Amino acid sequence: AQFWELAQRLLSLGRSVILESGFWTRAERDDKRMRARQLGVAVELRHLDLPLEERWRRIEHRRDVSGGPPITYEQLASWDRLFEPPDAAELSFFDH
Repeated sequence: AQFWELAQRLLSLGRSVILESGFWTRAERDDKRMRARQLGVAVELRHLDLPLEERWRRIEHRRDVSGGPPITYEQLASWDRLFEPPDAAELSFFDH
């Protein structure tokens, strides 16, 4: 809630804001898009559609290089099933 309050304040001052946490479901993305529209701002959605294997490769690399979080492949696969990727219809609601 505090994160969104700060984002709204910055948007009302004409600043750009990047929100990158959450947004796993269409409902979450719709909510923030509509709330931002109420503030009169343009809203972009950037979605990188990488295959599960490539995401796993990157996690392993990060872990090897910097000792990243202890994520298992099974966890990643289970989270992947929770994510609702945006489709063309949803993407058409965004400015970019």
